[in-house]
Amino acid sequence: MWALVEDNNVTQVFTRPKAITIGDNQYPSNIMSVWSTEDLEAIGIYEVVVDNTNLKDEKYYINTNQSFDFANGTVTASYGTATAKSLDDVTEDDGSVTKGLKTLHKENINAQAGGILSETDWYRIREADGGTAVPSNVSTHRTAVRTKANAMCTQIDGAADVDALAALYEYTNTGTEEEPVFTRPLGEFPELD
Repeated sequence: MWALVEDNNVTQVFTRPKAITIGDNQYPSNIMSVWSTEDLEAIGIYEVVVDNTNLKDEKYYINTNQSFDFANGTVTASYGTATAKSLDDVTEDDGSVTKGLKTLHKENINAQAGGILSETDWYRIREADGGTAVPSNVSTHRTAVRTKANAMCTQIDGAADVDALAALYEYTNTGTEEEPVFTRPLGEFPELD
């Protein structure tokens, strides 16, 4: 990314090479990849340094647009302070409801559980249609999946803030470096034996 600096102010930003006109001079798009840094800066084009210090995970935060600043011969693109998305549902003035992060995450957990349970639904249908019992390991697994989904939803409901919710999904190595075991606080759904 490049920026055109005129009178110590960023006047244009280029996310890709582009033909430009500066004053009475026209320049082809390849100058940004062919010219040296010094030659580009001599006509007011600077490579942009991106500062992601305030950039947060977009699943949990609303980031500002980048702002561009020119100081000490460097153009810096930076983000303002990110705003956490709402954990809880929000009822708008018109009565519509915007789902909060907790609702969205619980819906996702329940959809995952539903997908896992659908793989063994045929056992239940077979039992209802013909009387063939569901194998005990399948019944145990189905119960474990529902129990785990409920526990995960309880953990999500217990998150005090957006960072606590995000932390539920972060994997850490609970094993050794030689034999790593990656787990997350939210845990995983059980697998069918």
